[in-house]
Amino acid sequence: MYILGLGHYVPDSVLRNTDLERMVDTSDDWITSRTGIKERRLAGDGQGCSDLALKAAIGALDDAGLSPADITHILLATFTPDYCTPTSACLVQHKLGASNCMMAMDIGAGCSGFVYGLDTARGLSTIYPQATMLVVGSEVCTARVNFQDRNTCVLFGDGAGAAVVTARKTEGPRVVDTLLRADGSLGHLLPVGLEGGSREPYKIGQAVSASYFIHMNGRELFRHAVRGMAEMAERILAANGLSAEDVDLLIPHQANMRIIEALAKKLSFPLDKVFVNVDKYGNTSAASVAIALSEAKTCGQVKEGNMVLLVSFGAGLTWGTSLVQY
Repeated sequence: MYILGLGHYVPDSVLRNTDLERMVDTSDDWITSRTGIKERRLAGDGQGCSDLALKAAIGALDDAGLSPADITHILLATFTPDYCTPTSACLVQHKLGASNCMMAMDIGAGCSGFVYGLDTARGLSTIYPQATMLVVGSEVCTARVNFQDRNTCVLFGDGAGAAVVTARKTEGPRVVDTLLRADGSLGHLLPVGLEGGSREPYKIGQAVSASYFIHMNGRELFRHAVRGMAEMAERILAANGLSAEDVDLLIPHQANMRIIEALAKKLSFPLDKVFVNVDKYGNTSAASVAIALSEAKTCGQVKEGNMVLLVSFGAGLTWGTSLVQY
């Protein structure tokens, strides 16, 4: 499968650590030393997941030199959709004017969602070899952040990234392989919306409680994130007869700097071969790897001939990794 174009979008509004100091019991030094995050972006009032996704999608189409009418499938990864239904993918299809789109669906795989989307596109391309697919990761994470919880509110930001892909052989980056993994027994480490779903539905007039927002067991999550991503990276490299030395750039999920550094150390990757933008955007969940991949291209950090390794983990728990040959 080939990547025809990439795009990303982050909202204009910036929430800096110094802003958070006035909202919750924290400090710039505390946040920076523990996460590496200096600022994150906030969606505007009334700006939903599909709005961010639309801007990233337009950027990817422009990069590919294509029009919305060329898109046959839309796969949108998110845990913060505009609504339960219609799906955000269908909203993007309408807003984009993708009149020839035969499929539009959301993917729920937490922060691994974009890689899950790439693998889903690979599978669909065997059935529809002439398809041109739009894979998007888009999140308004701050809609699910409790800004009274200093352990989580400092971590998350909003944004979207997109890729236009096809199975038709062409010049440009090729998705060599993807691997996915899930373990629902660890889902309790990063739940969102323990209240308000079908298990515990809200009643008319009921106040939203803290259970509606992101909860996280940080210490346990760190351990499973690093170990799981390292194992997935090693597996995909071994399956393709490669080693860490063959990889020119590692693009990990931008959860926090400590996780990124621990992963790089475990894989023996020098940090100058690891793409990092968590300091600017925080954790944008399913958009994280998509934004990073697009930004790496924009800033010239990937060149023809480079081998790029994407690796992610997310709520579920889920893991995903992908090899991209430039």
